[in-house]
Amino acid sequence: MVRPLSRDAGAALDRVFAGLSPHSRYLRYHAPMPRLPGPVRRALLDLDGRDRVGFVAEVPTADGPRPVGLGRLVRTGPRTAELALEVVDDWQRRGVGRQLLAALHAAAEERGWTALEARVLPGNDRVGRMLRAAFPGTTACWDGDAVVLTCPVGLPEIGHEDLLAALVS
Repeated sequence: MVRPLSRDAGAALDRVFAGLSPHSRYLRYHAPMPRLPGPVRRALLDLDGRDRVGFVAEVPTADGPRPVGLGRLVRTGPRTAELALEVVDDWQRRGVGRQLLAALHAAAEERGWTALEARVLPGNDRVGRMLRAAFPGTTACWDGDAVVLTCPVGLPEIGHEDLLAALVS
């Protein structure tokens, strides 16, 4: 189950972070991260539901729902946002990331955003494949030590010239 992540979701963030191996943390945060520093934690939980939105994926347990993944969008421009995703190691390759991406895609469409950008380290091919599958037309370019994947959201806009060309042909 995927639900919106609220500002008081520190326990979910801590649980998901604890479920990431050192390698998964490195791929997600682009640096060794044995613990989540306070300023980073606060930034990840700074959600307003408008320009900074997040979702948590949970699985049912006898003790109640257990968070196994998080996804966030942070507006970077009038129609763009940065995308970030993390799934605990034990739940990777089980569709959790795809469910989170579907929720993030819907949230971006609701806000009228036309592109999402994800910074991915080289060699993180799984995330690249997942983003390309969820967002057909995704493009990639280098930016320093990372690859920026630009994921189109929604249907492409058709300009007057495109419409006229389609009618004439």
